[in-house]
Amino acid sequence: MVELKGDGHPDTLCDTVCEAASKVLSQYYLKHFGHVLHHNVDKGLLIAGKAQPAFAGGKIIQPVKIIIAGRATTHMDGKKIPVDRIVTTSARNVLKNFSSAKFIIETAIKPGAANLVGVPTKHVANDTSFGVAHYPYSDLEQLVLSMKQFLDLLRRKEKAIGYDIKIMGSRIKGAITITLAIAFIGKHIANMDQYITTKERIRKILENKFAVSVFINTLDDYATKDSVYLTVSGLSAEHGDDGQVGRGNRYNGLITPYKPMSLEAIAGKNIYHPGKLYQILAFVLAQDLVKAGATYAEVKLLSQIGAPLQKPAVVHVSLKGSAPVKKLVEKRLSRLSELYKKIIDA
Repeated sequence: MVELKGDGHPDTLCDTVCEAASKVLSQYYLKHFGHVLHHNVDKGLLIAGKAQPAFAGGKIIQPVKIIIAGRATTHMDGKKIPVDRIVTTSARNVLKNFSSAKFIIETAIKPGAANLVGVPTKHVANDTSFGVAHYPYSDLEQLVLSMKQFLDLLRRKEKAIGYDIKIMGSRIKGAITITLAIAFIGKHIANMDQYITTKERIRKILENKFAVSVFINTLDDYATKDSVYLTVSGLSAEHGDDGQVGRGNRYNGLITPYKPMSLEAIAGKNIYHPGKLYQILAFVLAQDLVKAGATYAEVKLLSQIGAPLQKPAVVHVSLKGSAPVKKLVEKRLSRLSELYKKIIDA
């Protein structure tokens, strides 16, 4: 089983706005103080709005509310840092991509604990946590990723495809089945007949492209217009589907219950939080190992709070094939500053 939540899924929206807030905060801290100050804006909640979808139209009745909460350094060297403004502005910049929907942004960000504020300057772990990853992607994982990318391109032609999609792939005795949820946009569909033909056309395109069985919006009941997946904005969040940080895709873009998978939410955490850093580092190391000769790699990293990030408590690598594990691990750990920059600038 492999799952993927699209860009407009409520959980993905929460992850995206919180991660954007962390990056913009980090850039502000670097510019004004020379290093990334302590922050974790990794608690996000999306409360669905209210909408009235309709064929050839529909209207938004109540906006979606997104609450971003956490801790951040609000004062340094006698200067006040406009944390709430930075976070709210960064979230609105992300949500411009979903202009058909309406959003309210709220923040609940307080100063961090005194014993954590100085941690970033020491480059030590600010939590006891772990990160795990695997590489390369399995055939099913790659197929699910490729289908998402294809749907993003297909949306340019098929205007009725919303940004909120969810792909669930399964492989049973070698046979792959894709169950796909698509939030269709009402203004681009005139009536029920067109809804059915649009859905069927997209299903055939996907089956021809990927040579697998595809099922779309299997809860649909064509007997009534209120029982099909129709939206005003292309987002289920407009009416009835809430979201939360950490419930969506992992760093590799997928949810993979049959492979090692970190449970910690990385979105919104600062670069010195091992729950974030070690997830990304584990994935990068797995890629390094495969590039160096292994056919498959799993990497597990564990931190201890207060210990240098360059010295994990555990580095556990499992391989198929061979690669210079010790050399590659030491190389990556000695160049963490490069990874910090990549995360902030991405």
